[in-house]
Amino acid sequence: MKIVSRNEELLRDALSRIPQSSSRTSLSSYNKLIRFEDISAAAFKIQCGVQKTPCMYSRLSKQYGMDIYLKKEFLQYTGSVKERGVLYLLTSLPQDQQRKGVIVASDSNFSMAVAYHASELRIPVFVIMSTSTSPARVKMCREYGAMVISYGTTAKDSQTHARRLAQENGYLYLEEEDSAVYLSGLGTVGLEVYEQVPKLDAVIFPAGGHCGLLAGSAAALKHLNPHICVIGVESENFPVLQQSLKAGHPIEDQACSNHHFYGDVSGLCFGSNSLQLTGKLVDKVVAVREEDILISMLRLLEYERATVDAEGAIGLAALVAGKLPELKGKRVAVVICSGNLELHLLQECIARALTLDNRVCRFSLVLSDCPGDISKLLEILAREEARVLDIREERTFVTSELFTVKVTCTVETRDKIHTAQLRNALLERYPTAAWTER
Repeated sequence: MKIVSRNEELLRDALSRIPQSSSRTSLSSYNKLIRFEDISAAAFKIQCGVQKTPCMYSRLSKQYGMDIYLKKEFLQYTGSVKERGVLYLLTSLPQDQQRKGVIVASDSNFSMAVAYHASELRIPVFVIMSTSTSPARVKMCREYGAMVISYGTTAKDSQTHARRLAQENGYLYLEEEDSAVYLSGLGTVGLEVYEQVPKLDAVIFPAGGHCGLLAGSAAALKHLNPHICVIGVESENFPVLQQSLKAGHPIEDQACSNHHFYGDVSGLCFGSNSLQLTGKLVDKVVAVREEDILISMLRLLEYERATVDAEGAIGLAALVAGKLPELKGKRVAVVICSGNLELHLLQECIARALTLDNRVCRFSLVLSDCPGDISKLLEILAREEARVLDIREERTFVTSELFTVKVTCTVETRDKIHTAQLRNALLERYPTAAWTER
């Protein structure tokens, strides 16, 4: 498939001012002008190696007043959109380098994709992980076929060791950066969304420091239809992309979180190629709160049966938070790019999201320690259709009158309105009831 680019001059202008960096050597030979032809060539080359994921109409559409289509990239084999860029990158390597092998040093989605696709292509692949890496991630990489080596207590230790092994053994050290090859692979998402959803008004992508998906897909979408609005979404806690765009260069000293919940959402802005393309082709970048991301994860789990991480949920979070009122009544695609959330984090996130969504609440009240008083409380809860999740009694450290008991209840309700009704009913019977604020 070859389509003559109408926006080649625009893309060339976007990248014409990019300084050549000498600090990154692993993929420097692949840095060149990204053209629409590169993206279409990538789509042709990787079509048998990655999933053409569905872009489906969502039941959330009515709730938010627009036609929402979810591009479910978390259905890729390793649970991440990064497979597209990685596969095109690996297949573009010279044959002699493919025989020698590649090496990566992180537990990110990028490394997982490299581990899987390098093994599938019979390229020797080594993954260096710090000793603090989750055992589940180590196991997963090994199951994909990579040789996993634990080294050092920090990511920096692992990276230093990986670079040394690469130099000594002739491996190609890979780290996620914005080479034209990698961006072209990621940009195939834009091609698929355009093909799958006719008459699109807007497409929403995750942003943050690693904005290659946003930049590459924007190049494809703006070529096919310059009127499609391309929007990036990042975390308010780590507005890396917005600060980098404002400064005109990648921000290097941005304080980032190492918490696995955020993943690439909080990463450093890693390249000028992506930044320049984003500044030229992306219409808007917005930031959302952590609370909005958690509620977005809850909505996707409930309405789409989709278990995603923060990076996967952040695009929808912009709609949940009401950050894009101009899209009301429009046809909007949202890219759900990643679903690699560890189980213990999933439990914490869902529990917290239910509280934020006013679906789980807790209250305390003092009752006389007489038979039947707790039964009356439970009758009220049953009448108000609240589901009791936990109920505890405290007698020893109660500071009120003698022969009283402090009762603390955690209950589940349908929504904010139901919670307010329950609270009014309890205050009417127990005026001193105290609610735990979220």
